[in-house]
Amino acid sequence: MANIIFYGTKKCLECKDIKSFLNAYEQKFHYIDVDEDAEAAAYVEKINDGQRLVPTLEIDGEVMTNPGIKELMAKLDVQPDESKHFFDVAIIGAGPTGLTAAIYLQRDKYNTVILEKKNIGGNAFYTALIENYPGFTNISGPELMMKMAEQAQTYGAKLDMGIDVTNITRSNGYFHIHSNNKHYTARAVIIATGSTYRQLEVDGENDFLGSKIHFCAACDGPFYEGKELVVIGSGNTALDESIFLSKMVKNIKLISNKVEFSASKTYVDKLPGIDNIQTYMNKSTTAFVKDAENKFEGIRIKDNATGEEELLTSDGAFVFIGMIPNTQFLEQTEVELDARGFVITDEDSAKTSIPGLFAAGDVRKGAIAQIAAATGEGVLASYNVKSFLKD
Repeated sequence: MANIIFYGTKKCLECKDIKSFLNAYEQKFHYIDVDEDAEAAAYVEKINDGQRLVPTLEIDGEVMTNPGIKELMAKLDVQPDESKHFFDVAIIGAGPTGLTAAIYLQRDKYNTVILEKKNIGGNAFYTALIENYPGFTNISGPELMMKMAEQAQTYGAKLDMGIDVTNITRSNGYFHIHSNNKHYTARAVIIATGSTYRQLEVDGENDFLGSKIHFCAACDGPFYEGKELVVIGSGNTALDESIFLSKMVKNIKLISNKVEFSASKTYVDKLPGIDNIQTYMNKSTTAFVKDAENKFEGIRIKDNATGEEELLTSDGAFVFIGMIPNTQFLEQTEVELDARGFVITDEDSAKTSIPGLFAAGDVRKGAIAQIAAATGEGVLASYNVKSFLKD
């Protein structure tokens, strides 16, 4: 058994995810909250070039900062439970769509496995506060997603973590799901892999990803308490997360490349009443800038009308400019994708161009990026699957 020292905080959502993984695989660890232990906090900053980055783990003396599930599985030499390998349904993705589909299918006694590459809950896991999910006026993303996962497992669904699906093939009426760890066989498949955050792809971006450039306000916002931020984006997510961040930081410069925000009126109307959010409209971000010591200084923006450029100094940046579907593993299949990579389905169902293979949630063309909508898509996909398997 490995010797694991785990440095984290109560506010760190990724820490909760790694805790769940370690507990699921019965890995003992010593947990230290760096917000409550000044000596530990200083040590974490020392081994992370002066930054208090969590989760940080020491496994048999080797430091791992914010490791992925796949990395942890390799380091700890653990493998998914292979006691079962054939299923009625394989669901790829453990977000709200995949978990809901699993609940409905397993409840009707369809032997179901959920394959997840990274974390339970997908992007919803990183939402600090959910106020518009029916039945809950105030619940965190991790809490809601864990409830869904527990419910699916209570009914008997199998959840395999750290599974990076690389291809799906079909022969003799069965689907074969190929991954980094093992091979699964199923009578039907639901693609519920969601989407990932889009990057700006400008100068300096790769130098600061994960350290000063972030995509999750709930995860990384607390590290900027009392500091200054830039938020880049025009839609609902950019404004919603700016409003959330404004409660903990000193100042936010909100940058939109449009003349008007594309967000709903509900969010736009809130901005004038928030003194520490300043808006910069019709400005494009052209670079992330370093200072003389190669540390993050801020961003360079250009006025789209005049071409004039200026430097906006900041302690960090959050980028919310849309999503990219997680469908790379489908590129070598015959599943029909649109120009952006979203899965094309029938208008009123989750059916794809391949019979028995379904797609639901944010990965599907035309889907609504809301948790309640995602759960509804999971229900729809489950009914489509049941109809297919009965034929």
